[in-house]
Amino acid sequence: MQFITSNILPITLALFSGIMLLWSFFGNRIRGIREVDCPAALQLVNHRNALVLDVREDKEYQEGHVLNAKLLPLGKLGERIGELEKYKEQPIVVVCRSGNRSAAACAMLGKQGFTQAHNLAGGMLAWQKANLPVERMAKGKK
Repeated sequence: MQFITSNILPITLALFSGIMLLWSFFGNRIRGIREVDCPAALQLVNHRNALVLDVREDKEYQEGHVLNAKLLPLGKLGERIGELEKYKEQPIVVVCRSGNRSAAACAMLGKQGFTQAHNLAGGMLAWQKANLPVERMAKGKK
């Protein structure tokens, strides 16, 4: 017992770290968010005509995005969700830099009845690491 009281801070930090690690692995599943890796995302795009929805900011999008991705920043998704209505019954692969914003977007889409929203695990970082094609915008062009 003395060991625990003498080391309460390191024990608390270790427990907290463990919980956060578990949440990173299981949090999206618990929230009902479907995650796909890069090969599965390509399958959805190439064989099921999935929309690629990029929820990053404009500057990030211009620096490089998945080919033919539609830009709709997460901060504007709520007010502009009507633009996606025609995609409600088809797969949507949601992309951000690392997978966090896109997970939030998938949760928002799910609440609005989009039943086939998929979060790209690892986001653009994973996409680029897999050496998949990236489209860049010319300077001054949107």
